[in-house]
Amino acid sequence: MFLYQKELQYPVRIRKPDQRMAALIVSQYGGPDGELGASLRYLSQRFTMPCKEVKGLLTDIGTEELGHLEMVGAMVHQLTRDLTDQQIQDSAFAPYFTDHTLGVYPQAASGTPFSASAMAVKGDPITDLHEDLAAEQKARTTYENLLHLADDPDVKDALRFLREREIVHYQRFAEALAIVQDRLDERNFYAFNPALQCGCRQH
Repeated sequence: MFLYQKELQYPVRIRKPDQRMAALIVSQYGGPDGELGASLRYLSQRFTMPCKEVKGLLTDIGTEELGHLEMVGAMVHQLTRDLTDQQIQDSAFAPYFTDHTLGVYPQAASGTPFSASAMAVKGDPITDLHEDLAAEQKARTTYENLLHLADDPDVKDALRFLREREIVHYQRFAEALAIVQDRLDERNFYAFNPALQCGCRQH
């Protein structure tokens, strides 16, 4: 069960409309490395995670990513709510406006709608945690790319917060991977795992 707190995890107060940044930032709403995919990935992976503390971590981070999704949605909304007709007709934003008006829609900056194919859930704890480590780095890189493209201090402030949380999540997943590997070593997972068809010893 999730409890909804009626405030953003970090305040988003963007005063200046910017259709171009909105069309780029929306990628972190529903793009391949965005917050929607991250949340669904972690909240799905937790079911087969063998360690309770790592399952709890996936639940915590997956829930936090929902909060980040809300933040990114607020950024897109605040960047577009006061657009002039001329700004709406900007070639960088007009295709988005054509399909979604000023609604916040999960898609990549390229215009590709969100797809669950961007999120990996394998059911193997080592595989899934490596995927999570890579996912957090890809999200961090995307936020850094957006920071290079942004010039509004209000926008950059929120982007910096989100980037920092990706770094923290990466660190937590690294700790989780160490925990899982230690537990699997104790169970002689690498020497013999009935789920594996290969009879080779892996270290």
